[in-house]
Amino acid sequence: MSVTGIIQARLGSFRLPNKMLMDLNGSTLIEWVIRRTQKSKLIDSILVVIPNTKENDKLNDYIQSLGITVFRGSEDDVLGRFYESCVNHSVDTILRICGDNPLVCPKELDRLISFYFSNDCDYAYNHIPKNNRYPDGFGAEICSFLTLEKIHINASKADHREHIFNFIWDNQRDFNIKTFDPPKSIAYPSLKFDVDTKGDLEKLRKKNYEISMHANEIVNLTIK
Repeated sequence: MSVTGIIQARLGSFRLPNKMLMDLNGSTLIEWVIRRTQKSKLIDSILVVIPNTKENDKLNDYIQSLGITVFRGSEDDVLGRFYESCVNHSVDTILRICGDNPLVCPKELDRLISFYFSNDCDYAYNHIPKNNRYPDGFGAEICSFLTLEKIHINASKADHREHIFNFIWDNQRDFNIKTFDPPKSIAYPSLKFDVDTKGDLEKLRKKNYEISMHANEIVNLTIK
């Protein structure tokens, strides 16, 4: 089964508008996510899904200039946008990566993919420290197209259409959910590497992070 890394991005963030194109140590946030995701050994293809609004035209053009495929869909119905992108590109397995996670770690993406295929589950994750000891922003979420389709068919609440896997968490009895702990060297669940606010971005700018860095190098630099 092939794995498609689907990066969710937009310019219309309420807390930090246009953050995808903001600079972090010489590259935009979205380029950080793309370049680091490209280092994965188990991802077969990468797709960035963005809203089809005029506001996001410049984001579309920028991502395409990096040689990455873009799919555009509803801004509000994020679940629908994801589902349509998977149908359009015949996706088997979805690895959802947040566009505001510039330090996402390719080795941890591969660890998640291997875990998912080695365990009997509908959905697995390591992007947040929930029932695991991962830092916030190193990993992703993974499920099959059939699981995503089940969510798409049954999810009707606005919250479930905007946050595509909230339906799973609100219906845990219907899904086999699994996670796991990271290697001890990066097991720092108090660390936050995602960018929600200007303060988050300024905090990351204070460190000399590089796109080529491994997870343990990022952690070691952060906790100095």
